[in-house]
Amino acid sequence: MPSPYRAIFATPGSLGFSAAGLLGRMPLSMLGIGIMTMVSELTGRYGLAGTLTATLALSAAVLGPQVSRLVDRHGQRRVLRPATLVTLAAVTGLLVCAQQGAPDWTLFAFTALAGCAPSVGAMTRARWAALLEGSPRELHTAYSVESIIDEVCFIFGPIISIGLSTLWFPEAGPLLAAGFLLVGVWWLTAQRATEPKPHPASHYTGGSALRSPGLQVLVAAFVATGVIFGAVDVVTVAFAEETGHKAAASWVLAVYALGSCLAGAVFGLLHLKGEPARRWVLGVCAMAVSMIPLQLAGSLPLLAVALFVAGLAIAPTMVTTMALVEAHVPRSKLTEGMSWTGTGLAVGVALGSSAAGWVVDAQGAAAGYAVPGVAGVFAAVVAFLGYRRLRRPVPMREGQREQRDQDPEQREQPVA
Repeated sequence: MPSPYRAIFATPGSLGFSAAGLLGRMPLSMLGIGIMTMVSELTGRYGLAGTLTATLALSAAVLGPQVSRLVDRHGQRRVLRPATLVTLAAVTGLLVCAQQGAPDWTLFAFTALAGCAPSVGAMTRARWAALLEGSPRELHTAYSVESIIDEVCFIFGPIISIGLSTLWFPEAGPLLAAGFLLVGVWWLTAQRATEPKPHPASHYTGGSALRSPGLQVLVAAFVATGVIFGAVDVVTVAFAEETGHKAAASWVLAVYALGSCLAGAVFGLLHLKGEPARRWVLGVCAMAVSMIPLQLAGSLPLLAVALFVAGLAIAPTMVTTMALVEAHVPRSKLTEGMSWTGTGLAVGVALGSSAAGWVVDAQGAAAGYAVPGVAGVFAAVVAFLGYRRLRRPVPMREGQREQRDQDPEQREQPVA
């Protein structure tokens, strides 16, 4: 393992909570696609399956930040375990109702309740932020690790979920996703030594983390980014089906995630200087430009190459986003702030999946890639307009002040 990664995992407890975070994050890529596959297998109603998936995404967008806000105030263990049990009960109810052919409204009710699943990625990133406070270089590498883990989940999660539900029994994909959530959250919350200290209500002032102008820019851009992800998934499946190789869609999408994974691994080795806000704008613009070749791909091999190249811009942009959230959101609201970016993605994925489906139905799969193209342009516009907000100085935390005093390169920088 390259030395920067070896260095951060030498920190006591880091390997344990990172491994638990990997398991706990698998449902992020497995549950939605598992519900879609299960319902389509049991009923043959793709419209119902897609609407249920969008319901899960929107429910997570509403409930996820609220769960994270409670975590900031009361601690991870006290909040995550009850939230996980509610999610497991909801998934169980959904599986039973789907298998028994219950009325549609029961499926929507249980799917909406399952949206309270905790954002495990935000929890592990919050642990890294607490563990490496005052060490920006190491934190950059840690956020790169988290981005790699995200991509690993998105590479293997859909393949496992779809494979189990189609080759074993329809409920197998969502069932295994629930099992991953249970094991991951219980393992994570059992590690008390690295759990960030909660901030009681008396210290949790100023309302939601979303009141931060910088975070508003990041979330708005992430909505557009989510549209890209959701649309690319739907259109790629439709494109593969039109070419007569629908089963290859999951592998083509895995190549997309692989590009991001490799870029994240390299990005974590770099010690970059300059403004994170500028790097973030460049990353968003790179994602927008990478959507252009998708409009020109006329075969699955060419599409796979185009998606691999497009994936190279994802992880570095995500890593920089988390660094900006950590800089613009008070420590007492950090978990909530990180969850809001996930909320933006979830809303965007739901919108992108729906919009892409309409375009594919009306104009065909090739025309569907216009949806992520337009979303990329919108994300770039938001990034340019919000650049000044992201450059505004923010209060320096105590750990950062101590690091600045010890580092000659940072000592010349002004304190906000």
